[in-house]
Amino acid sequence: MVNRSDVHYFGAGPAPLPTAVLEKATQVILNYKDKGIGLFEISHRSPEANEVLADAKQALATLLDIPDDYKVLFLQSGGSGEFSATVYNLVAIWVEKKRAKIAEEVGDDKDEVLRRLRKIVDEELKLDYLVTGSWSLKASQEATRLVGAKHVNVAIDARKANNGKFGIIPPESEWGLTPRTTVGGPALVYFCDNETVDGVEFPAFPSSLEGDDAPLVCADMSSNFISRKVDVRKYAVIFGGAQKNIGNTGIAIVILRKSLLPPHSTPASPDLLRELRLPVGPIVLDYPTIAKNNSLYNTLPIFDVWVAGQVMSALVNTYGIKKISGQEEISNEKARLIYETLDKYPNVYRVVPDKAVRSRMNICFRVSGGDADKEKAFLAGAEKKGLLGLKGHRSVGGIRVSNCKCTYNNLLYYRCFCFTTV
Repeated sequence: MVNRSDVHYFGAGPAPLPTAVLEKATQVILNYKDKGIGLFEISHRSPEANEVLADAKQALATLLDIPDDYKVLFLQSGGSGEFSATVYNLVAIWVEKKRAKIAEEVGDDKDEVLRRLRKIVDEELKLDYLVTGSWSLKASQEATRLVGAKHVNVAIDARKANNGKFGIIPPESEWGLTPRTTVGGPALVYFCDNETVDGVEFPAFPSSLEGDDAPLVCADMSSNFISRKVDVRKYAVIFGGAQKNIGNTGIAIVILRKSLLPPHSTPASPDLLRELRLPVGPIVLDYPTIAKNNSLYNTLPIFDVWVAGQVMSALVNTYGIKKISGQEEISNEKARLIYETLDKYPNVYRVVPDKAVRSRMNICFRVSGGDADKEKAFLAGAEKKGLLGLKGHRSVGGIRVSNCKCTYNNLLYYRCFCFTTV
């Protein structure tokens, strides 16, 4: 029988959770707080469920220093669902702002308001996407599916600067962002902070998106969530699937600027969006609805929130005043150990992305130039040593070491990896 302590899992799918959390989970599944029923069985509207939500929010707020003017939401959409949610919510806000401005100018003439609004939507509605890997590409494709290609501006497609493959982030001077004018800019600017499949990570927040007048910025942080310090105030929306780095599969976490919620911002009505031939999102992806109901509009998987809360609380207790900076040091060191080993043997290993944008969380490389037999032998040898989940994504092949799956792994495992796979 293989023991849990005998293997070290590096796959990019659902996270291997801390053993201590899993051991506690077996208890709360059977009998939560001595109530005679398990956490799976309690009502999502019970005081216990609300306590689980509050504890998870507080742990995340503490780790990331989330300001009071932001809201934390839990949804069942996963990261892919948020590709759609950001479009539905932010386009509706953009449209309503335009409608209100026109109404100030023309008064109660609804036909004239609609006429002008149609023209503005047709000519000015833009959603900017920085496509630097497979996930931002999918997000841009979903936006195109929802609002149409004419409204989606792919400000960069990194493949065009890298022989048709992802692996670099072009200089910001080459980005084709929608111009910011006196009447406004794009409804959103979207980028994926860390590309899980392609091993590309933004080394820092893009300087061209800095400033108080910046358009709404949405960032997919699924696979580098709670791995480094983030200035939350720079973002209107941050989201990530919990399973990559925080918990088990089942929930997405959204950090949302409160100014995007009523009464500060009002989305366009469904009737108006239909008049403009723009999509109306499902209610379970509607941020105002989810926020108003404390993430409990529909039946939230409270156990999944509890797991995420336990993981984050453990990090709070482990790092104290260092908060997420403590975990950032560990993440950086793990990545350094592996990249230094790979770079030491260039005749054997080739790191896929450019050195300037190498992901700390998903280390993608090829063995012997991508020789299929040698990569297969590499994976087989690694498995014998208890190093699992190293096969690259099916769309790109190769080898991938996902640091995000090993938040709690001792650095010794990484030294073991570097020593045994050369």
